[in-house]
Amino acid sequence: MAAYGALVSLMHIIDRIENHPSPPISINKQQVESLIENVTFLQDFLDGYISPVVDDHEADPLERRIADAVYAAEDVIESQIVVQIDNRSTIVGKMIRFINLFRALCKCATIEEDFYHDLQQVIEEMNLIKKEAMEIAAEAQLQRKVSPTHASSSTSSSIVKESMMVGFDEVLLEVLDNLTGGELSRQIIPIMGMGGIGKTTLARNIFEHALVKEHFDICAWTTISQTYNVRETLKEVLFRASGDSRDLSENELGENLHKYLAGRRYMIIMDDMWSIEVWDKMRFFFPDYNNGSRIIVTTRMSNLNLQLSESYGVGMKFLDESSSWDLFCKTVFGGECFPHELENIGKKIVANCKGLPLSIATIGGLLAKSERTREYWGRIEQNLNSIVITNNDEFCLKILRMSYIHLPNYLKPCFLYMGVFREDHTFRVSTVAKVWVSEGFLKPMSGKSLETIAQECFEELAAEISL
Repeated sequence: MAAYGALVSLMHIIDRIENHPSPPISINKQQVESLIENVTFLQDFLDGYISPVVDDHEADPLERRIADAVYAAEDVIESQIVVQIDNRSTIVGKMIRFINLFRALCKCATIEEDFYHDLQQVIEEMNLIKKEAMEIAAEAQLQRKVSPTHASSSTSSSIVKESMMVGFDEVLLEVLDNLTGGELSRQIIPIMGMGGIGKTTLARNIFEHALVKEHFDICAWTTISQTYNVRETLKEVLFRASGDSRDLSENELGENLHKYLAGRRYMIIMDDMWSIEVWDKMRFFFPDYNNGSRIIVTTRMSNLNLQLSESYGVGMKFLDESSSWDLFCKTVFGGECFPHELENIGKKIVANCKGLPLSIATIGGLLAKSERTREYWGRIEQNLNSIVITNNDEFCLKILRMSYIHLPNYLKPCFLYMGVFREDHTFRVSTVAKVWVSEGFLKPMSGKSLETIAQECFEELAAEISL
């Protein structure tokens, strides 16, 4: 990403100098054209470039060369700008003019000539990099012609969504039975398990099930998270249930929610609860009219089971070997046959995912849109095999990091910027688009506004993440 970001930065510098009414420096027209041509080509190249380096601690040599050359160009240009600004001050200007005059008399290069030659050296290095990149691009194009067609992001995404419940069909039926039958009193159903094991996926499938929508008068979803906010949670549940979006106090929201739920059979899903405290602060706002209402809570905290419910809870388990392989096959190839030459190495990859659905789906999504060769899959398998973990959460993070590394370069700064928002924060896409534009993350395209490009990048990023 450093290389791509550096290219975007250099293009902005050139653009500002070229379009400034009183530019601080003058760059040779031919050099400007060479820089723009190189930067544009390398940006396009990186957009579709898949680094041969899989290890997240090792930088790709080509990307490092690109970044170094761009940084060198920026240094040369910015140094010249500083010299010219200093040149405009009285004392320093006289000294520099004297130095230039002395150099001219001694037939030495002037500062402007030094600038030209320094910038030319950088351009020549970028020309060499461009030549190497053109060879790699040509080879990749040839490889794509002989390799099987890869699934598109949208296709892969839909395949993953359809297959993520592999191995959990019995659990789904069990929960549905407890939701629609049994006790008439309001019941809390905890779904417990480590991060990435499929709690939210199970809850989402329950929430969207036709039987649930038919059985309950009201269905609402809210996410709690570690840094919970009772007022915001109540506001979201009330809005999802009734459409009431007024900005009220915590007690007013709770009372309005209680009144709206009264007499109605409801199912509320509270995703990702970390503490019993949040439930203790809200429990009185969810009435019990002995009509079969249910509250589902997903949590990775096993100690919350008895605190939330004394009757029934779901403990999510790791996938067995057969279910793991089934999920992997569906994620990577959908309905296609698994290539025989990749089967053995595919099973090694699955074994390294340790039965964790998130890891299998993430690696599978990565392989679904990557090279289908033994060499590439071998690098993935070696990298997975080399991960040393102290806990399951760290393992998940390392798997997700591998997926991030293989995001298209132009999406990486957009993705990283999302870290400024709170976890599970709700925001407007239009707001994010405006920020991306103002930050200069986006590459202009003819015939499209930057806002349109930002919208397309957001949709693509959402599709990539859903894998």
